[in-house]
Amino acid sequence: MAVKHLLATLAVVAALSACTRVGQDYTTRMEARQQAYVTAAGAPVDSFRYFSLWSWEPLSDSALAVYTRPNEAWLIDLDGKCRNLEFTNHIGLTSSASEVSARFDRVITGPADAPCFIKQIRPVDIAKLNSPQQGKPREVEEAPRPAK
Repeated sequence: MAVKHLLATLAVVAALSACTRVGQDYTTRMEARQQAYVTAAGAPVDSFRYFSLWSWEPLSDSALAVYTRPNEAWLIDLDGKCRNLEFTNHIGLTSSASEVSARFDRVITGPADAPCFIKQIRPVDIAKLNSPQQGKPREVEEAPRPAK
């Protein structure tokens, strides 16, 4: 009986350590993606025109990228943590006369969640964002094919 208990305990420890590694990988990827957007972002602006939301990407619980067109994106920093931003399937943006303004408009993640105030808006240079590693040489692993 003690051996079964020991094996069960070891299995639980192994599963928990695997979950920790997966969580660290996710956090590392999110931080790298957020840093890529920060690097590609320009100076803060007061507002941007908004007719429809083409796409969006959560970068943390206090930042997201919003695409208003395929080649037009905005990095939005929020005033504090935004509940469920990283996990929601949809968002909404408040606007006035089709314009989203910093320090006035909000990001909405769901009916039960409080709106998140927009602290800062920066335009994103899509070409710079999509360049391989923002100017760093691309690392490629090479290996010969095995002989048949």
